[in-house]
Amino acid sequence: MALTGIPEGFSRVCLGGIGVEIPESFICNEELVETYNGWAEAENAARAARGEEPVPLSSAEFIVQASGIRRRHVYERNGILDPARMAPVIPARGDDELSVMAEFGLAAARKALAHAKLEPNELDLIICSAAHHQRPYPAIAIEIQQALGAQGAAFDMGLGCSSALAGLHVASNMVRSGAYRRVLVVTPELITAHLNFRDRQTHFIFGDASVAAIVEAMDHREERQGRFEVVDTRLWTRFSNGIRTNFGFLSRLAQEDPYLLEMHGNMIKQMGNKVFKEVTLAGHQFIVEFLGEYDHTPHSMRRFWLHQANARMNAMILKLALGENVDHDRAPLVLDRLGNTAAAGAIIALAENHEDMKAGELGLLCAFGAGYSIGGALLKMM
Repeated sequence: MALTGIPEGFSRVCLGGIGVEIPESFICNEELVETYNGWAEAENAARAARGEEPVPLSSAEFIVQASGIRRRHVYERNGILDPARMAPVIPARGDDELSVMAEFGLAAARKALAHAKLEPNELDLIICSAAHHQRPYPAIAIEIQQALGAQGAAFDMGLGCSSALAGLHVASNMVRSGAYRRVLVVTPELITAHLNFRDRQTHFIFGDASVAAIVEAMDHREERQGRFEVVDTRLWTRFSNGIRTNFGFLSRLAQEDPYLLEMHGNMIKQMGNKVFKEVTLAGHQFIVEFLGEYDHTPHSMRRFWLHQANARMNAMILKLALGENVDHDRAPLVLDRLGNTAAAGAIIALAENHEDMKAGELGLLCAFGAGYSIGGALLKMM
């Protein structure tokens, strides 16, 4: 049984600031489908000549029905809609230049610092927790630390689409224990660079976004109206191949020529129907049990900020938990215009939908994804 409540002598913790960076460029379903079908028709002509099964076509209606997504913002639009390429054109940078992922995270981090009214030198630790990382090392978090001019320490971590919640879980417990006063959790999700736009099951799902949150001890600053106390956090994991990417150092060794990198089959893939069913049941159970540890029920929550992956999944999880359908006010959605921004999505929903909440009201921040993994944070408006 997980421990609940704050042990004696431990600090109360709050979210001191939140930052969101969303790229200006976006791609609507119709554009994406036109590109995919253009490639699929040419591919099917070649397959027919070889006597192979055709790949299925896509449609804007299918995308909305399957996910609720109508468009997605992207870090780089150029190249994605070219049937001969179908991948963003992002030029490589030198080792002495700021990396793309660090730059993306830095934009959200600066917004979080401004929201918290803090300077970089007031941070003690930076965690870069994201579903997709540009490189293994040096840590992106250390690069962000240097670009900010922050002190202390920094490290990278990841837990699929639960990465931001996992980062908040680690940060909250570190601050609660007194190990650090303030921790910046940065989640830059540049997913389109890792997406197979020729896979009908996943080509429409993801968009790019970067978020950041500052976790700090409440006894180091006065309580401020409009901020959230982090009552508690929780993680749950269970191994599954339902969502998987095999992109890694062994990919090159599986080829006849280790110096030619063939990406097909190593990018994001998922078993859509299987994931939907299993994560829906697991998400519902996680929410009920987590809240039950505090003698709360889902009905006690003023708002749910859930992972922004699938509108039908969120609706079903909450209907199981509450026994009724919920509207945008109770469980806000941003995925219809942003797509699935992996670990960033739930934080964006929180950032955009909290200012009307009253002091003392509770909300649940919850994300679920590859692993399987689920992360939750019980928040109380101060």
